[in-house]
Amino acid sequence: MKSQPHLCPVCGFSGLKENPRSREGGGSYEICPCCDFEFGVTDDDKGIDYNTHREAWIAKGMSWSSTTRKQPRNWEPGSQLANLALRATLSRVKGRPPRVMLEAAVA
Repeated sequence: MKSQPHLCPVCGFSGLKENPRSREGGGSYEICPCCDFEFGVTDDDKGIDYNTHREAWIAKGMSWSSTTRKQPRNWEPGSQLANLALRATLSRVKGRPPRVMLEAAVA
């Protein structure tokens, strides 16, 4: 049985073969073929957090990083990042859209 692909918390790529972090918190040592982040090395050994690496990857043009794994057909890094941001927002509100409170204008 084939396992479900995992999401990269740095760039939003949904094709990681392993969960980036174990339940105990250790890194998988898998390298994201999209943004080149190595879980357990880039963060734990080098001290680079997800946001810093993401910003650097965006600044470099969001290019596909792997030389051994082919870039997926119709790959769009901008859409991938947008989906990552949406997932982060939804997880903060536990799957519910945030409530919007509007104050009445005072005349």
